[in-house]
Amino acid sequence: MLTKAEKTKNFILETAVPLYNEKGISGVSIDDVLEATKLTKGCLYGHFNGKDDLSEQVIDYSLNKMTAKMMIVVSQGKTAKEKLFLYLDFYKNPIDTFIAGGCPIFNTAVEADDNFPIIKKKVAATLRAGQEGLAKILQDGIDNNEFSEKLNPIIFAFKLMAAVEGGIILCRTLETSKPMTELIKSLKNELELYLK
Repeated sequence: MLTKAEKTKNFILETAVPLYNEKGISGVSIDDVLEATKLTKGCLYGHFNGKDDLSEQVIDYSLNKMTAKMMIVVSQGKTAKEKLFLYLDFYKNPIDTFIAGGCPIFNTAVEADDNFPIIKKKVAATLRAGQEGLAKILQDGIDNNEFSEKLNPIIFAFKLMAAVEGGIILCRTLETSKPMTELIKSLKNELELYLK
């Protein structure tokens, strides 16, 4: 059971996640968070040591939330193919995303690249873990004779992530999810070429 203070902190983080995802780290102010939460500055500063601390914790929270949701979705697959298809289907609508504003991993990666080295490391760790997770699923598929040994798990995992993340930003910019539907279908077809 969470204490009142823990509940308040989680409420602040949960409320701030879409703000950060839509406006970016630099675009969100403490006043934006206060307005969204309807809390006082004193309450906010009782939980966070300023904007940098708030930003780091919000990014951690959003990355963990996204990763946890993805793991739940993917774990529902029984075969490697099913797991990978579930991963792809999770991103089928880049306009209406799990966390408002698109993929927090990609959004944060772009902004943190040059400006926020600590946050960049957190995003890099999340991306690395995601790629390793996909590569493991692919390798399991090879080990279980589901996929051909011609499939390179590391390269294909990178390709999946790069295509999906790039597809999200392009579709959000163009304000259409149709190309993403076609991209996912193409990636699924390519993966099926490696089925035994």
